Amino acid sequence: MNPLRIGNFSGFYGDRADALREMLTGGEVDVLTGDYLAELTMLILGRDRLKDPAAGYARTFLRQLEDCLGLAHERGVRIVTNAGGLNPAGLSAAVRQLAERLGIPVRVAHVEGDDLTAEYPGALAAHAYLGGFGIAECLRAGADVVITGRVTDAALVTGPAAAHFGWQPGEYDRLAGAVVAGHVLECGTQATGGNYSFFQEGDVRRPGFPLAEIHADGTSVITKHPGTGGFVDVGTVTAQLLYETGGARYLGPDVTTRLDTVRLSQDGPDRVRIEGVRGEAPPPTLKAGLNRLGGFRNEVAFVLTGLDVEAKAELVRDQLSDALAKSPPAEVRWDLVRTDRADADTEETASALLRLVVRDPDQQVVGRALSGAAIELALASYPGFHVLAPPGKGAPYGVFEDVYVPHGAVDHVAVLHDGRRVTVAPAQDTLVADDLPQPPLPEQLPPGPVRRAPLGLVAGARSGDKGGNANVGVWARSEEAWRWLVHELTVDRFRQLIPESRELPVTRHALPNLRALNFVVTGILGAGVAAQHRFDPQAKALGEWLRSRHLDIPEALL
Repeated sequence: MNPLRIGNFSGFYGDRADALREMLTGGEVDVLTGDYLAELTMLILGRDRLKDPAAGYARTFLRQLEDCLGLAHERGVRIVTNAGGLNPAGLSAAVRQLAERLGIPVRVAHVEGDDLTAEYPGALAAHAYLGGFGIAECLRAGADVVITGRVTDAALVTGPAAAHFGWQPGEYDRLAGAVVAGHVLECGTQATGGNYSFFQEGDVRRPGFPLAEIHADGTSVITKHPGTGGFVDVGTVTAQLLYETGGARYLGPDVTTRLDTVRLSQDGPDRVRIEGVRGEAPPPTLKAGLNRLGGFRNEVAFVLTGLDVEAKAELVRDQLSDALAKSPPAEVRWDLVRTDRADADTEETASALLRLVVRDPDQQVVGRALSGAAIELALASYPGFHVLAPPGKGAPYGVFEDVYVPHGAVDHVAVLHDGRRVTVAPAQDTLVADDLPQPPLPEQLPPGPVRRAPLGLVAGARSGDKGGNANVGVWARSEEAWRWLVHELTVDRFRQLIPESRELPVTRHALPNLRALNFVVTGILGAGVAAQHRFDPQAKALGEWLRSRHLDIPEALL
């Protein structure tokens, strides 16, 4: 049987608008997937739904489809997307209206059952992560377009693969192979050189979107259309595999994927083969994401230029102490960011930033009374006083929380293009995913001369967020570098290099097949991205910071 060619045209809500046309015209493809949802996106869509109950889905998908629906129909390409967000039925109806207006005979189906908001009073949105078998039911019944709400990102690939090859629940190795391919595709151009540590090794000004050639046994090849930008190699695929993952067991609603079994090999230019993936029964519960409004937040960024930066910062803090004491916010955070340089040749590089961030359930507490007090200092504070932006009235922020529910707690339903409703049975076999023992590690490199240098000269990294936690995947580019990295980059060394993590739980997972270490830092992002707990609220650049830190590296590796 020929492989199933599944491509991606969207990695997030706001991705490149012309990618759908590019993927339809750039080469052969059977199915195109669009991933629009993230923890923050669900909050955004939840706020949209508060204003308009008919909203709650990614409207940009409709604009893309208006341009390309006819082309997809002509070429027989099916489209599977989670752009339905909080309202997959609403988006399905909108797609049908669009198709009717354009005169294109398209069969549209959707998947529902993920919405648990009614079960969690006070939640703006609460949605379980569904698997791929609802999507498979829609495709088997002949759907051309399948709209979902909150499914796992990889389900956009496992569903079409299961439908095409006839996979059933329990075929864990095949499903796990498709999960790995789906995880590589889900963030679009991050698999083709985007956001890549070694981006200078190819032309990544406009990376092409990735696609996977999936075989009946679950193996796959990651590639891209000929002539598109970027590049696909073992490094770009490794980086994306490590993105937003944890230990060797990658939990999902259909299968637990063993990331420690993944084997990657270069299969030609811009082709990486994925094989050897093993799967286990899924865990007994489904993950659900809860988004709540956490309160209100305000921020003032004071610019401190030239000499006496520390003293200037202390003066501002003292001057605002009275305003903060009159009606104390629930949370007050000061951060002095030393971006200044001595004897700088521009004013900007001579300046540091002092950030004041306040949070409280009451908008008035963090509103103009506070920000006004900051601006009243304009002529009465440190020399050179100014701020980056006028203070506002305080903006709402969100809080994300993971909860876990039994498989049977959701009504997973495929709503077929002809209106029939097919219930998708919950997982029958489950397995509690205990931590695996540490795998055997290679021998250390023999002693030799070392040089103080950045970690990034010998290792790549990619980092991301899961709720309030961050993961940092680090991989070595050679076997010798792996033998050094796995013994050198311990949890203690990680904490030394990333001071923010010193008081937080840090877990290290070794993945020898990928020559990779994955660190999970619990709580570094507070209540999640929407709470904007830190400078980089999604930990996107945490890995690059780690790569910039200096260690004693064997000269033989440099």
